[in-house]
Amino acid sequence: MQWRYNLAYFILANVVALALTPLMVCAAPPAQITFVSERDGNRQIYVMDADGKNLRNLTNNPFHNWDPAWSPNGKRIAFTSSRARDQEIYVMDADGDNQRNLTNHRAFDFLPSWSPDGKRIAFASMRGGMNRQIYVMGAGGSNPRRLSVNDFDDWNPSWSPDGERIAFTSSRNGNQEIYVMDINGGNQRNLTNNPRHDDNPSWSPDSKRIAFVRTGRNREIYVMDADGGNQRNLTNNPSSDRDPSWSPDGKYIAFVSKRTGNREIYVVEADGKNLQRLTNSHRNDIQPSWFDPAFSVDSTGKKFTMWGWLKQAVP
Repeated sequence: MQWRYNLAYFILANVVALALTPLMVCAAPPAQITFVSERDGNRQIYVMDADGKNLRNLTNNPFHNWDPAWSPNGKRIAFTSSRARDQEIYVMDADGDNQRNLTNHRAFDFLPSWSPDGKRIAFASMRGGMNRQIYVMGAGGSNPRRLSVNDFDDWNPSWSPDGERIAFTSSRNGNQEIYVMDINGGNQRNLTNNPRHDDNPSWSPDSKRIAFVRTGRNREIYVMDADGGNQRNLTNNPSSDRDPSWSPDGKYIAFVSKRTGNREIYVVEADGKNLQRLTNSHRNDIQPSWFDPAFSVDSTGKKFTMWGWLKQAVP
């Protein structure tokens, strides 16, 4: 009797999946990349499909807007704006509506990075003095607290997708290096240690690798393991490459390059192959941030999957 029930369950689940497949193919929204562009004169936040098509402006005001960061569920974008008296962190809906400030402080706040459960935002701030430090606050701007405390600059926080660590840039050793710490600010440790500047850490979706920028004769994109090992060059050309951002499936890395004269957004496979140019503007395009609805995360930090939905839909 039990095998008949299991068989019926299996058949029903497959029927539902087959019936939904055409709808999924037709209705599933494409992956998107939000970025900053100067094509309208000042820095504004744009979004485009991951193939470079369907470009549209999300912020459209006389002030500079930059540092876009998708919320894990793709419903909101945090960013930095100069529309207040100082640089503050704002948030808006994914279509650009409902823009509102999260921080309101006389010091500069910038570079937001969401926790994978969408409940907190790490950011850099100068509110502790003249140097930059890492802070964290609630997703609505509540209860900001300081995570890094030293006499040097700490900035560029990047929250790991597993929710356990925050990578960041620090100048505490005399030059810029990549560090990592626990989300409460403890256990801070150096991942890179070389005479060149290392900056812009970006976690892979599985939290096993970190892309970053190394500055020597020019800027290049590197990738390393999450413990700092196995550092390897991803891009290698005479132009400056910067601002790496992983695709949510971990197969690609978007980045910015000056190889055509001004800064444009490119995408390359995670092994450095098959470079493609996504933007083509007479002004700079920078700071790509990738989101794919197929890999979105709900408020508990769990990734949404169609099979998980089916398990809930079929009794």
